[in-house]
Amino acid sequence: MKGAVQGLLLGIVLILCSARSGQAVGRKKIRIRLAGEKRTRYEGRVEVFYDGQWGTVCDDDFNIQAAAVVCRELGYEEARTWAHSAKYGQGKGPIWLDNVNCRGDEVSISRCESNGWGVNDCKHSEDVSVVCSAKPLPGFADVGSLSILQGGNKVEKVRIRPLLASARRRNPVTEGVVEVKYQGKWKQICDAGWNLNDSRVVCGMLGFPGEHKANMKIYRKQWDLKVKNPKTRLYWAIKKKNFWIHKVSCKGNEAHLNRCQVQVSAGKKQLPCENGMHVVISCVAGPAFAQANGNRFKKAFQDKQALVRLKGGAQTGEGRVEVLKNAQWGTICDDGWNLQAASVVCRELGFGNAKEALTGALFGQGVGPIHMSRVTCTGFEASITDCSFQEAIDGNCNHEEDAAVRCHIPQMGFRDKIRLNGGRNAYEGRVEIEVEVNGTTSWGAVCGQKWGLTEAMVVCRQLGLGFGNHALQETWYWQGDHSMSNIVLSGTSCSGTELSILQCTHHRGYVDCPQGGGRFAAGVICAESLPDLVLDGNEAQQSAYLEDRYLNQLYCAYEEGCLSKSADAMNWPFGHRRLLRFSSRISNIGRSDFRPRAGRESWIWHSCHGHYHSMEVCTSYDLL
Repeated sequence: MKGAVQGLLLGIVLILCSARSGQAVGRKKIRIRLAGEKRTRYEGRVEVFYDGQWGTVCDDDFNIQAAAVVCRELGYEEARTWAHSAKYGQGKGPIWLDNVNCRGDEVSISRCESNGWGVNDCKHSEDVSVVCSAKPLPGFADVGSLSILQGGNKVEKVRIRPLLASARRRNPVTEGVVEVKYQGKWKQICDAGWNLNDSRVVCGMLGFPGEHKANMKIYRKQWDLKVKNPKTRLYWAIKKKNFWIHKVSCKGNEAHLNRCQVQVSAGKKQLPCENGMHVVISCVAGPAFAQANGNRFKKAFQDKQALVRLKGGAQTGEGRVEVLKNAQWGTICDDGWNLQAASVVCRELGFGNAKEALTGALFGQGVGPIHMSRVTCTGFEASITDCSFQEAIDGNCNHEEDAAVRCHIPQMGFRDKIRLNGGRNAYEGRVEIEVEVNGTTSWGAVCGQKWGLTEAMVVCRQLGLGFGNHALQETWYWQGDHSMSNIVLSGTSCSGTELSILQCTHHRGYVDCPQGGGRFAAGVICAESLPDLVLDGNEAQQSAYLEDRYLNQLYCAYEEGCLSKSADAMNWPFGHRRLLRFSSRISNIGRSDFRPRAGRESWIWHSCHGHYHSMEVCTSYDLL
């Protein structure tokens, strides 16, 4: 009997242990994101939102199968690798999951086996991270920090087709017939019940911050002529039910047409869109994209000082959101950050609706104060500062939680007018552009004379390749036809805000490049991310003081070029100089490490201080 009792107790213990160590963490809906330092959008520390709080995942027993589940849940095709020991920095809050064990086919990490929510023996130094492939899953749309897989009944794309000759000549095209891609086919929308709220949503998706009524008389006249003529395509197309999206009804603050009420079919009606016609909209472009009289394009500026800006993004219309308050720029905490608030930011800056509302300091961590938290917008505010928000309390938010956006911008075709040739990979090469001369288009190179990093930045942004990392005035060492001397652009000088290299100042109507093309053609090397060095100005100002030093104490500073040019004319080692002394703290808030570009073989030895100098450019300061 005693042996039987012991066996029974042992069986109970084994069952309990088995149930605890292998339980799935429940069916409760969770959210997941990637966060951390110096990363791209598809890599970072894994964080899970559960029970009203963001937390991390411990690296114990984590493997590539678990990483694959996380990446698919985030909307990426696969996992490239994973990392242990808080590679992207230590998180905060609870460690929600430990000993995660996935088969690899789960739809969510919450379906994998683990110790259970909050049951762990880990520290944040063991936070796990993943690196996903950059390619998104088909049909995935990012909604704030929560990704949802869309079904086959969603609008896939929207475009505007100009009908009038005057509309076709505009760049960007702002007026025309709305066409939506639904189940792989382009369809037109019936204008029954269509109003400016619907136009506002579509214009926002196309990258435009405003809309107004189109002159429908001329469009109605064209429609009536075509639908009565059997020789036109429209005459036959409108009789097919699959040609139409029957009805759309939006409030006006939606970020995407999929959030509106969309009636795809006309039901049992014999004639779809009877007595109606296709929807025509007229959008208003933002200042950076509007054509200006006489000056080709307006620069990306506003007449009055903006209260919001985007920083850290390589492309137009993306970056970390910063707001101006009490004469100081600061960031927004990502708690509660969503597409509606992000769209207010985008429209305020002259872009369309937000494509993505990004969290976890995706575009690098800001510096200074965090001005706003838990921002709540209706979507109709003129500025993000008009939305309701809470003050960011110390400890609740840090710069790892800085909010960011990606905005819809108009399609202007600039990317098709430029290419890189001869480089070792897609991110580098000689710059070649397409120009039109006397009605004939041709490709040619850009003169490398006075070509600099600002011009390289514009080129890389135009190509969608990130930041300009190097600007090259000679490209003889790259493959290709070095004898090509067809220079089509010279005298290029950019301010850095241009959307296309042809918007920069350049020689108009002629080319002046004494060195010619070939080996002296301009080239670039682009990069997805770069370091971003920021000086702590307050510390420099508060620590500054004047000090008199004898010249015999300044030989090292003189050798390293840290004194002004007037030091050359002094009677060394006699006399003294008055110095401005201060502490300089410089932070790297970019997504790449700051490293010397020059190789070790070119570093300069300074015997005074007994160290090497590896930087080509030293920090300099202006005294105001």
